[in-house]
Amino acid sequence: MKSSNTMQRQFKMTDRQKKLLDAMAVLGLGTQPQSLIDGVLMDGAGAAIELVDPYTEEVLLAYPDADAALATLACAAAQNAQTAWAKGISAAKRGQVMQDVARAVLAYVEPLATIEAIVAGKPIRDCRVEVTKVAEMFAYYAGWADKLHGEVIPVPSGHLNYTLREPLGVVFQITPWNAPIFTAGWQIAPAIATGNGIVIKPSELTPITTVALVKIAEAAGLPIGLVNVLCGLGPTCGQAAIAHPIVRKVVFVGSPETGRRVAMAAAAALKPAVLELGGKSANIVFDDANLEHACLGAQAAIFSGAGQSCVAGSRLLIHEAVHEKLLDMLARGMNKIRLGDPLDEATEVGPISNARQYAHITGMVSQAKDAGAAILTRTGTQDRGYFVPPTILNNLPNSSNAAQQEIFGPVVTAIPFKDEAHAIALANDTAFGLAGAVWTADVGRAHRMADAVRAGTFWINSYKAIHVSSPFGGSLSSGFGRSSGTDALMEYTSAKSVWLDSAPQPRIAFGYVS
Repeated sequence: MKSSNTMQRQFKMTDRQKKLLDAMAVLGLGTQPQSLIDGVLMDGAGAAIELVDPYTEEVLLAYPDADAALATLACAAAQNAQTAWAKGISAAKRGQVMQDVARAVLAYVEPLATIEAIVAGKPIRDCRVEVTKVAEMFAYYAGWADKLHGEVIPVPSGHLNYTLREPLGVVFQITPWNAPIFTAGWQIAPAIATGNGIVIKPSELTPITTVALVKIAEAAGLPIGLVNVLCGLGPTCGQAAIAHPIVRKVVFVGSPETGRRVAMAAAAALKPAVLELGGKSANIVFDDANLEHACLGAQAAIFSGAGQSCVAGSRLLIHEAVHEKLLDMLARGMNKIRLGDPLDEATEVGPISNARQYAHITGMVSQAKDAGAAILTRTGTQDRGYFVPPTILNNLPNSSNAAQQEIFGPVVTAIPFKDEAHAIALANDTAFGLAGAVWTADVGRAHRMADAVRAGTFWINSYKAIHVSSPFGGSLSSGFGRSSGTDALMEYTSAKSVWLDSAPQPRIAFGYVS
């Protein structure tokens, strides 16, 4: 299959389109998104998919949806490369290749960040940080490549029994639009460190940086075809990849609704899954907390990234003694946040990434208003783009839709609480179990809250600190499995138990083990 530009719309190129295409050219990409299979950029044969600039609301590029045929090619390429990667070279060499990939990624921070800022609408300074974090992910798991081993088990029969950690084979990964390159690195690095091959499908709305990342990795020495990228829709190439017999496990990052469909499709094919889904995390502030510190933390928890984060502190639980004071501080602070063009170095919060999500957020805010919420919104508006201003919803109970459903935008529901027991009850009164935080000067209380609140990640006097070396994941509607730290190494391997009979005479007689 050859590259084609027939999907491109005929219009005068804008400055933003030129910047996007220039960045793509630096990374060896064509003039439209294409799948990357066995080292070759390929067009799909499906319906046209348009990428819309969330800042201008104008179409940037268009490309054809990948189809089932490309999914089949991608699975075969991953299987061929995986065998050589896992068995043909040493684990130490795999680690060295991944270190080379980490260094190569750092050489392309600017074009990768530019693409991410334009296509996903994230402030470019945030995008630069995320690209450098991707390099860190490859470097971290490179160090683990030759340190993953089993154990010797002192079984009572006297056999020598030991275990091996073996790669699964080919893994299918699906990543979201809110942090495209970050989640690509987050998933790819541990999977290849443990010897697996990958087929990855980024969101059809933000596919470019994932393709670019894999091309950079291949140029740095990663075997061609070990990681293959499908640019297309879930119901087409995504479903085909899940059902393909070569795929041994499915990893999904995204919304609970789509996660349920992915899990059901994987289960129908008798394949395990890791689901990293949404959250409705409680950010709990006690009256003894440093309120200025807590206010800054609350802003970062919900307004950074325009609130498009699964761990966003979207429920702000405030002790009733300081409820109004903290809300006043938060309202004054959010008026100082700089909204604007993601390519502007001064921008702190960009637009919502796509029109569908923008409609969901604004609809939830309108619904909250109808339910009686007192709405505090940042003053000033943008004259274009999918912008939702930082917003506080007050006077709603924890049972309200705004407090129970994931909004996934810069909108926080503020809820007062009476005491520690009340705060815990509110925090756990949700279908999610992803993250949470507490702000308090009482060390004992901090640890009690960390123990009592249902969350896979919990912060004390901080928010949103994550690192590739620490396990990440949730429970209930937030999904299951862990996608980082050493826990991720277990997700991408299986244990094999080996038994050696060292006795001078056989232990097996008459169909039983003596």
